[in-house]
Amino acid sequence: MNKSELKEFLDAKVIQYNTLEFIDSDPVQIPHLYTCKEDIEIAGFLAATIAWGKRPMIIKNSHKMMEFLGNSPYDFVMSHTDTDLDNFEHFVHRTFNLEDFKFFIQSLKNIYTQHQGLEAVFAKHKSDTSLQPAIHEFKKLFFEIPHQQRTTKHVSDPLKGSAAKRINMYLRWMVRQDNLGVDFGLWKSISPALLSCPLDVHSGNVARKLKILKRKQNDGKALLELDTTLRKLDPKDPVKYDFALFGLGVFEGF
Repeated sequence: MNKSELKEFLDAKVIQYNTLEFIDSDPVQIPHLYTCKEDIEIAGFLAATIAWGKRPMIIKNSHKMMEFLGNSPYDFVMSHTDTDLDNFEHFVHRTFNLEDFKFFIQSLKNIYTQHQGLEAVFAKHKSDTSLQPAIHEFKKLFFEIPHQQRTTKHVSDPLKGSAAKRINMYLRWMVRQDNLGVDFGLWKSISPALLSCPLDVHSGNVARKLKILKRKQNDGKALLELDTTLRKLDPKDPVKYDFALFGLGVFEGF
C-alpha cells in the first residue's frame, strides 16, 4: 500500500475499533467505573500498571484492587493509614505483588500532596515533541520516597530503552479525547499530538506486516520509528492508530 492507501485502511480500522464495545474486553473499563477526575486518574494508573498477560485476568485483578480501595481510589490514597495497608489481603498479579501495591498507594499520595497530582507531573516535564521525557521524570518522582528496589521495574523508563507500553497506554486514556466514550481526554494541559503508541507484541507485529516498522525488538527505538510514521498519518492524533494496530492483531489475527 502507498501512504494514502495505508492511511485510508488504518483510518477505517480506527473507526471499527474505537467504539464503546472496545471497553468490554479492555482494562480501560476500570477507570470508566468512576466520574471524579482523581478517581479516574488513579484507577486508570493502577489498571495500566498491571496490564500485561491475559486480559480477563488483568480486568479481574484490577477490580480486586479497586475493592481494596473501597471503590473510592482517591479518597483511600489521600486518607489511608499504615493500618489500612496492613489489613490488605493477599494480592498478586504476575510479578506485581501486595508490597508493590502498597507502595504504589503511598507514592500516589506523595504525588498528589507534594507534586500537585499526576497530570501536573506529566505536563511539567513534557517536551515540545514527546511525553517520553515526562515518563522518565515521573518515574524519578514516583520512587523518591523509600521503596524496595524490585518495585521500580513496574514503572518503565523510555530514556533507558523501554517502549513503556503500559504507561503510554495510560497517557492515551487520560489525554486523548475521542468523543466516543473510550479515551477520557481529562488532561487538557497536554496535547494528544505528543502521545506515543502503546507498542506491544500485537501492535508491533501488525506494524511490521504493514511495513511501517522495521526494527524487530519492541523497544524505545522501535517506538520512535513507529511514532514517526503515525505522526505523518495524523499529526494531531497519531495514537488513534493504536486501535487499528491492536484490533487487527487481537481480533483479526492480521
